[in-house]
Formats: sequence, C-alpha cells, structure tokens
Amino acid sequence: MESSILIILFIIPGVWSGNWGVTFTDQCALKGTSVLIKCEYDYPTGLIVTGVAWYQRLRISGGFRLVHLSNIPSAPDHFRYVGDKWSDCSLRINDVQSFDAREYYFQFQTTFNKIWMSRRPALLTVTELTAFVEPSTVTEGDRVNLICVSGCPSHVDVVWFKDGQPVSNPIFQARREDAGRYYCAVQGQEKSRSASVALNVQYAPRKVSLSVSPSSEVLKGSAVTFTCSSDANPIVTHNGYSLHKDGHLISSGAIHSISDIQPSHSGLFWCQVWNNISRGGVDLINSTAVHLDVQYPPVNISVSMDPPHVTEGSSVNLTCSSSANPAAQTYTWFRRTASPSSGSSSMFQVGSGQVMSLPYMHVNHTGLYLCQARNTVGETNSTEVLLTISAKNHGSQSVLFLAGVGVFLFVALVLMVFFFWRKKTNYTEKNSPTSHEDDVTYSTVTIKPRIPDDPQHMNNNRAMRDSASRTGEYEDTVIYATVAKSR
Repeated sequence: MESSILIILFIIPGVWSGNWGVTFTDQCALKGTSVLIKCEYDYPTGLIVTGVAWYQRLRISGGFRLVHLSNIPSAPDHFRYVGDKWSDCSLRINDVQSFDAREYYFQFQTTFNKIWMSRRPALLTVTELTAFVEPSTVTEGDRVNLICVSGCPSHVDVVWFKDGQPVSNPIFQARREDAGRYYCAVQGQEKSRSASVALNVQYAPRKVSLSVSPSSEVLKGSAVTFTCSSDANPIVTHNGYSLHKDGHLISSGAIHSISDIQPSHSGLFWCQVWNNISRGGVDLINSTAVHLDVQYPPVNISVSMDPPHVTEGSSVNLTCSSSANPAAQTYTWFRRTASPSSGSSSMFQVGSGQVMSLPYMHVNHTGLYLCQARNTVGETNSTEVLLTISAKNHGSQSVLFLAGVGVFLFVALVLMVFFFWRKKTNYTEKNSPTSHEDDVTYSTVTIKPRIPDDPQHMNNNRAMRDSASRTGEYEDTVIYATVAKSR
C-alpha cells in the first residue's frame, strides 16, 4: 500500500511543485510517561483536508508493513491524535511502553482525493530511568550519592524514594537506617519509575542481648540454654559470638546449653560479639549482663549442741545450720520416740526456729533429735543427733562438801597452833632469868590511902590510924614494879 501511494504521488503532475510536506522530529520517551510527537503538515492552497491518519511500521510475515494505529491492540486512549485538519498533526502516546518504540508515519487526504504521506518516519525511542547508588555498600557515616539516568537527551526532573517513602536529599551521610532499596521517578509522573537499587550500610553490632531459657531463676539439675543475638551488618557469624561468665570465657557460638545446672553455675553471664566493623574504635561489643540464680532446697544440714555435754537440770541450745537458695525460711525440730509394745519408733515435733533452747534438761529428754529445714524450693532433714543427759551425782557433792570442811578445819588448826606457839615463845622470853637479868631493876613503891581534907573526917581517920597502929591492923600497901632498862 505504501509503495502504491508513493507511486501515485510521484505520477501526479505538479505535486512537487506545490507545498506538500510533513515536518516532525524524533522523540525519546521514558517508559510509563506520555510523549507528544510534534508534527506539522502543509499542502497547496485551495485544498481542504478531508482525512488524517497515523501508521506504525511493523514487521509482519517477514516483511514490513504500515499498520493503522487503530488496528494495533492497545489500551483505550493509548494513541490520541491531538492535531487538527489545518496544519497540526501532533500525536500523543500515553503510558509509553517498550513496544511503542517504533517508526511512525503521518498521512493526510485532501479534496480531489489527493493523499500525502510523510516520506520519512518519526522515530520514537523508549527508555527507562536507571538508578545508581554510589557507593552501593558503605560503612555507617560514609557519604552516599543517588544518581538517576533517564537515557533521553532532554532534561527530566526526578524525585527519589526509599522503600516507597520520599527522600529529601540525594546526597547524605549514611546511617544504618538508610539501608534499603531506592528508586527514582519522573516528577509529576511517579508511575514512570526506575528499577530499585539497594544501599547496603554496614555497621557494628547493636542491640546485643543474652536470653536465658527457661529463665534466669532455675532449679538445680534442670537444663538451661543461653542464646546470644544482635543487630549487625554484616550479620555476626557463629564464631563472632562468645559467652562469658564472671570474666571467663565459657564457649564460642550464639547458643550454649547446660543439661545439668548446678549452684556453681550461678553468676553473671554476658555475650560478646564482633563482625569486623568498629564502633567508636571498639571492635568487641558486650551485651547487658544476666544474673543466673540456681535455686536448690536446703543441703548440708547440721545440728550443733551448746554445751556439748549436758547434765540433768542444766540447759542446752540446739542450732540447725544449712545451705540453701533461697535461704531456709523455717526450721522444725523433731524427736524420735520408741514404742516398747510394738518395737517401732515415731517422730514428733518438739520445737521450731533455727535455735531450739531447752532450759531444764531431764534424763527423760535423752533421745534422737533432728531438724527439718524448708525454703520455697523444698525441704530436707538433718541426720539424727543423739542427745544424752547425765544424772546428778549427790555422793560426789557430799564428798566435795566434806572435803571443803576438812580443809577449812585443817587451816584453822594450823593457825591456832601457830598463834599458840607464838604466844608461848613471847612468854618464855619475858620470864626467863637469864633473859635480861642485867637490864631489870626492882623498886618498891608505897601507896598510902588518901585522907580527905574535911576536919571531921580527918579526925576520924586519924583516930582510925592510931587504933590500927596500936593493934597492928593498918599497914602501908607495897607494890613491886619491875623496870626494864632500854638497851
């Protein structure tokens, strides 16, 4: 058909001497956008345009043919003629797709059945936006530049999106939150967008945590699993995790299990991770420490007596000690008693508290005692302790009393003998004739009775003296005194 139209145009006399012609330029369109193929046509004066049409050159059955746009399967209003029948022959193509990249021809018809088709096609090139992230892999804090290339020579205003959210600035300092997929789109025609590209932001481990299963409070003998986790890029490998307890390395790896937990496992545990990325110059990042508390019922229960030997009538304190976690909350005391009739024995409670005081012991209190310690985990009994009470020995007390009396009498007798001997010695020294013979002088002292001054009495006394003198009854009193000369 094309060749026949061209032949007709060439054989019509005077055609090329007129103003027949179609003028347009090639176009470049982005996929998903709308493109306008601007077109102008001209024809000799006096003719009237009776019809216009656009054709697309397609390869069919091994050859090329011009196919009217109305015969090309497409969405409604995909091809739209926006020109007129005077001089404008522009064509708009909406939502351009890759298959729209073809050669387009314009044809118009005038009165006198004159038909004219453009000699050369309008070439439509369809490209897509291409997004670049430079560099695509960065360490937190590095600079990132987003670049969008359209492929068309004309300038295109683009906007950026990250995971569907607008990006304010295509140049920024990378943060770990900036990692994701980016794409650019034509401003105002956001459906025309590039394929997304990834930005990989590497950073040191964060949110390092240690979890303990079933919990940080476990019972002795149970199984416990420690699990380390972190948020890092690149992710922490198996060898990048290590478990520590009280400053000592326990194991490597993200998971560590203990099948039979013991009280010695109690302590502070934490994870240490690394992924070859430093944070503030620090390569190894620690998790928050977790305290593992291994609980167990009372063990190593012992009973002590104070005093260790008890006599009848005295007092004794029985003390119960144990190791437990949590600490024992209650202590209960029991005594074993035997039944003579059945030959069996039974336990009955005799007290409570960690210390049981027995203020007055009797021989009947002799027996086997034990204490039971209890905490929230369980209860355990101590071994039985034999408490014996010795009876008082009254004969011994009498002997002691008599011995004391004897000692007292002996001491008193010794003192009496000593004082007697001392007195006798002093007396002997005083009365011995050879003791101090040269030092003794004897003197005679005569003491006369005192006569009162009363004249009557004086006369009476004088008469009495005279009478006594005559009878010899009145004599002077003589007292002998010994005077010892001092040496």
